[in-house]
Amino acid sequence: QVQLVESGGGLVQAGGSLRLSCAASGTMFSISSMGWYRQAPGKQRELVATITRAGSSNYAEAVKGRFTISRDNAKNTVYLQMNSLKPEDTAVYYCNAMVQAVGLYWGQGTQVTVSS
Repeated sequence: QVQLVESGGGLVQAGGSLRLSCAASGTMFSISSMGWYRQAPGKQRELVATITRAGSSNYAEAVKGRFTISRDNAKNTVYLQMNSLKPEDTAVYYCNAMVQAVGLYWGQGTQVTVSS
């Protein structure tokens, strides 16, 4: 069983910061790409950021310059540092991981709410 567990979500004021973490457990397979997606009310799930095992990252235009994705390969953990948060960042944030030769797995999501 492969499980992804997110943590770090919560309620913050606009301009504040949060750091999300997602740890993969229950697998001995190598993880290639990891990433974060989000889904706001009334919208489809969208890409936030992804990162490869080598450290190459991609970001949605809406979060560039404010969010930073990173990972610890030894711990199979991905992080999302979110700074200068805006109310429009409010969403459920989902972690995912591509397990090499197995497939794609998703976490259950963590709520991020940014108040104005």
